[in-house]
Amino acid sequence: MSKSKKALTTRDVPPQFLEAAFMVGHVPQMALQSDPRVSYSLYVPPGPYKSLAANEEDNTTELPILVNIHGTRRNLSAIYGDLKTFADSTPCAILQPLFPAGIEGPNDLDSYKKLKSKTLRSDLALLSMLDEVATRWPHIETTKIFLMGFSGGGQFAQRFLYIYPERLAAVSIGAPGKVTLLDGQQTWPKGVKDVQDVFSRPVDLDTIKAVNIHMVVGSKDTTAHGGNDFKEWQAGKKSKSGNVAPDGEAALTGNIESSDGKGRLGTLQHIQELWKTNGIHAHLDIVDGVGHSADGVRSCVLDYLRPLIQRPSGS
Repeated sequence: MSKSKKALTTRDVPPQFLEAAFMVGHVPQMALQSDPRVSYSLYVPPGPYKSLAANEEDNTTELPILVNIHGTRRNLSAIYGDLKTFADSTPCAILQPLFPAGIEGPNDLDSYKKLKSKTLRSDLALLSMLDEVATRWPHIETTKIFLMGFSGGGQFAQRFLYIYPERLAAVSIGAPGKVTLLDGQQTWPKGVKDVQDVFSRPVDLDTIKAVNIHMVVGSKDTTAHGGNDFKEWQAGKKSKSGNVAPDGEAALTGNIESSDGKGRLGTLQHIQELWKTNGIHAHLDIVDGVGHSADGVRSCVLDYLRPLIQRPSGS
């Protein structure tokens, strides 16, 4: 389809044909028009649109949207399982971006986590996705979103909170291996000294404080990815060749990482304490018996988000 053609919207299609037009249910994986290297999955629960069909004069109903950011492995299966069930019962729409590996070279796994890399602005890509959804599904509320991410997705979610808190009703930050400090002495992504230069936006602490912030990690998520031997090999590979070895997260975002042997659990506990000194409250859930597993903590995340998503707008 030519990009010059007008995008079909749910108001262009008779309600009885929305499913046949792939406008409700699982929408086919969509290339982002502003950067086709990036794409997104969307699930739109049919139920609310059936209600709209019964009352065609109702143009005020808004469906919340939950954005789920993938980890390094780019596993998108949740939108066909737990997240679909959650979307139907809540109800809400689900958006899952896909930031492919290899955008910045053959060993690139991590560029999206920093929000800005050499050729990718993953923050702007997400905002563009929301613009596309708002145009084609005008009953979906995209001005304020609910954001969740695990592991690498947790890194994205934490940094997006710093830069775009006004776009977030709530955020769930799941088990990031690295985090960015509210440190005015270190540059991005270690700290926030140069955020204005990098993103042309300041860090607004008051707006961050207004966001419902959730953090989640498994009680057994206490070891570094690949273990210490892998980290030593990775560091040696970089020092010899100047190239970041696969899963070069440490080299890319070599900032706070728990040094107390508690891994991602320790990292989140530490950042929670640091945030308290800035007046930022974050609710931390530690899921008993779970290691580094998005599937293992997802029900906890959704239990936290459900009442917030179902809360009437503005309450």
